[in-house]
Amino acid sequence: CRDCREEVVWWAFTADICMTLFKGVLGLMSGSVALVADSLHSGADVVASGVTQLSLKISNKPADERYPFGYGNIQYISSSIVGSLLLIGASFLMYGSVMKLISGTYEAPSIFAAVGASVTVIVNELMYRYQICVGNENNSPAIIANAWDNRSDAISSAAVMVGVIASVIGFPIADTIAAIGVSALVGRIGLELIGTSIHGLMDSSVDTELLQTAWQVAMDTPMVHSIYFLRGRHVGEDVQFDIRLRVDPNLRIKDSSMV
Repeated sequence: CRDCREEVVWWAFTADICMTLFKGVLGLMSGSVALVADSLHSGADVVASGVTQLSLKISNKPADERYPFGYGNIQYISSSIVGSLLLIGASFLMYGSVMKLISGTYEAPSIFAAVGASVTVIVNELMYRYQICVGNENNSPAIIANAWDNRSDAISSAAVMVGVIASVIGFPIADTIAAIGVSALVGRIGLELIGTSIHGLMDSSVDTELLQTAWQVAMDTPMVHSIYFLRGRHVGEDVQFDIRLRVDPNLRIKDSSMV
């Protein structure tokens, strides 16, 4: 899992660059507004992968006098940047698509756009599954955010594929409507990532099951009589607990390190 942690973002970065170029060129050649919009989404993914890679490097730094709890929360900041990029990009895509719809300047694209969209659906879904596994195993908010970024790209490409097919068979407006749908979906995911980052930076509590596990581990420790205070918080990939114990009154201070 640690090896995958170091490699996964580079794979995502490479895949996003390829998908941006692939969808952008094919979208322009086929005349698909939705596919061009989807290529911009992938372009934002390239930036997001770069931000994630930087945050992982910073979060690896050990705690010091300036940051005694470590640098783990940089991953929440990274996740919020990714979410903000998605939200901003979605707003521009939505505006352009709505203006095109109002003006009536839309036409059916080539069927090759649907082929391109189907390829990107497969690639992005595979990248999502890879990254979400690595993110969960390493408890990394930054990698999980990047994984959901790829899942959003896969879903948006699926919407593009449906819109292009509908346009080709006689409903040219469908391509522009698909672009609007993609924008709404991307914006929603951006808001969710920002919300998750805020919860992390506000030191929201860990799951009850994890607190129960920590409580049990502490109670199973020799000379611990009871626990009168327990709380936990996420710090990037790590979890920190604040536990206050009642111990054996005969326990000497020099032996307390054994508890």
